[in-house]
Amino acid sequence: MSDPVRICVIGAGVSGLCMLGMLKKYKDQGRAVTVTCYEKQDVILGLWNFTWRTGMDKTCEPVHASQYRDLFSNGPKEACEFPDYTYEQHFGKAIPSFPPRSVLRDYLVGYFNHLGVGEEDVLLNHSVQSVTYCEKTKKFTVTALNFSEGNDKATSLSDVFDYCVVSIGHFSIPNVPEFPGLDSFPGRVMHSHDFRNAREFTGQRVLTVGNSYSGEDMMLQTKKFGAKGGTISYRSQPTGFKWPEGIDERPLVSRFDGNTAHFSDGTSGEYDAVILATGYLVHIPFMEWEYRLQCPTILNVPDLYRGVLWTPMSEGKKSADNRLFYIGMQDQWYTFTLFQLQAVWIAQAIKGLKEIPPVEECYAEITLWTGTNPEVTSCPYKAIQSQTDYLLRMQADTGFEGEFDAHQQLFDWKKSKMDDAGIQEYRNRAYPSPTTGTMAPLHSTPWMDLMDDGIDAYINAA
Repeated sequence: MSDPVRICVIGAGVSGLCMLGMLKKYKDQGRAVTVTCYEKQDVILGLWNFTWRTGMDKTCEPVHASQYRDLFSNGPKEACEFPDYTYEQHFGKAIPSFPPRSVLRDYLVGYFNHLGVGEEDVLLNHSVQSVTYCEKTKKFTVTALNFSEGNDKATSLSDVFDYCVVSIGHFSIPNVPEFPGLDSFPGRVMHSHDFRNAREFTGQRVLTVGNSYSGEDMMLQTKKFGAKGGTISYRSQPTGFKWPEGIDERPLVSRFDGNTAHFSDGTSGEYDAVILATGYLVHIPFMEWEYRLQCPTILNVPDLYRGVLWTPMSEGKKSADNRLFYIGMQDQWYTFTLFQLQAVWIAQAIKGLKEIPPVEECYAEITLWTGTNPEVTSCPYKAIQSQTDYLLRMQADTGFEGEFDAHQQLFDWKKSKMDDAGIQEYRNRAYPSPTTGTMAPLHSTPWMDLMDDGIDAYINAA
């Protein structure tokens, strides 16, 4: 009997934990495996941890998490419901469609308990520093720093693996643009990654650079907690939303002069604070360059067959002989279920339950789907449908049971944000579960008046 193949999973956020869970699910099928999971934080669940820290963490690593107080889901939870573990199953009743972070985190903890995955499956406080691949032995060497005894007593350790799964996500390294004069702006300047408490901006006028989901939510959050209002500055086109009184949209900032921001349309305004909601970078510094995924945040990612298997077509990149996987690296309309299906696919591939097509077929599929990016990203509804179709392809490829199609919930959510009642009202709506069909109840308090993001208060009032 052959020895178990050794798998390295890097990152114990939702995608990494899904990977561990699906390997456990298929433990009695296919080839035997052993798994080592490295996580640089001292807790599991990655981004779903709140920290007061910004900049560097206690081990002098960049702070990973970017959650903030009073954060509520900005998309319907029904689009991120595990079909094998519904919200209703977890909480014992149907809950509203836009819960706070504490509720979503509790649900995730429950799901991974359901799969038998916990902190005992993870090497916490282990920050991966390098991953190299040997073409001759077809093995990875992974080197990590162990901070379990504190920063001053960190030790280096290396191990060898047959397979490597990178599951670190792409929402932790800020993309920070430069604007002339910003260095002399007299007020607070931060990237949205460092936003922690909207109450900090009470009584202020806020300029948010970037009008995607972070910029949109931080403008609403600051208004909710007492900001005078402000401006959302957009790069390509305005949102078209009806904003609360005191908030407007303007094209991209061209320069700053003291506390005055000048915009590309010739207008200007005075502000007390600037929030750069300018997105994140795909940044995987520990991976040997020839095997490192390098791309912008896009819907269909290059060099990955089925969005997960490293199948390089980019110049200078090398094959890892179908032994390297990336999970959760797409721009995302779906999240939890996307990670789940990708983890199922990877688990089946590693355990020999799935045959990988010849490389020419993989190249053809990558070329086909990356070629659709300009078209599908030109319209949010096309993008939602494209990612829905991707999930359904992954489901058909794996035979994993459940209802994954939440495109109608996402379509209706997008439409609701254009309502004449105003963008601040979209969380005061309800959607049905894709799995059970149960319609979510409305919360008893409108979101703009809901000041308690605690789990008990939310569930009990639902």
